[in-house]
Amino acid sequence: MASEPRLTSEFWVRAYLARLRLADIPAFVTAHGDDTAGAVLVKLATLDGKACAFQRSFDLMTGARAWVVLAEGDEAEVDAAIARQRGFDPDLWVIEVESRDGRHLLDEDGLRD
Repeated sequence: MASEPRLTSEFWVRAYLARLRLADIPAFVTAHGDDTAGAVLVKLATLDGKACAFQRSFDLMTGARAWVVLAEGDEAEVDAAIARQRGFDPDLWVIEVESRDGRHLLDEDGLRD
């Protein structure tokens, strides 16, 4: 059984940043991970001292991929959780999205899974 081809991490990150830019949502790469297979974390900062970090999860039973919350609350606590993840995985990408109304586009087609 052939596996489904996957996008490289760098390609996905570039496409995500382009989608955010088209929606006028500021975003920045704060940690450049492995270009080919690095995992991606998305930090959503609502610019009020609060934040939420999302990571990709894989359901072994169904094979489905989804974005799940890694950490949320005070921005400093979310940053600490991200720093711990980077300590475990130096190939990790971190993208920071700034949106007062909480828009991150991760639930849209092409980004959701």
